[in-house]
Amino acid sequence: MIDHFNKVKSYLLELDYSIFYMNEEEGVLVVENESEGIQNLVLACADPLLIMEQFLFELKQDSSDVLKNLLMKNRDIVHGAFALDDGGNKVIFRDTLQLENLDLNELEGSINSLSLLLSEYSDELIKFSKH
Repeated sequence: MIDHFNKVKSYLLELDYSIFYMNEEEGVLVVENESEGIQNLVLACADPLLIMEQFLFELKQDSSDVLKNLLMKNRDIVHGAFALDDGGNKVIFRDTLQLENLDLNELEGSINSLSLLLSEYSDELIKFSKH
C-alpha cells in the first residue's frame, strides 16, 4: 500500500510549508506558510481522502446575512469551500482530495485556492468575525 502520509508530507515540504505538528499514526499534519497567509492548516490522511481544514473565525451569533454571503462566495472558490464545524459556530475552509492519485499540482492548487481566498476576501472575513 502506498504511504500516503509521507507522500503528502514530502509535497508540503517541497512547497515550502512549515510542518509544526505531525502525527503519522493518526495521519495528521498541521502546516503554515506566513507569506501565503496559511496558518494552522490541518491535513488529515483518512484513506481514501486527504481532508484539509483551516479555522477562519467564530460566529459570535447566528447571522443569516453572514452565512448567505459565505455561501455566495463558495461559488467563486476554485477548490474547497466554507463550512461550519460540527458545533455550527466555527467557520472553516475545507477541501477534500483523493489520496490514491494525489499529485503535487493538485495539492498546490487546493492550498493556493485557500491562500487566494484569504488575500481577496480578508476584509469581509474580518468583518464577519466581529458579528
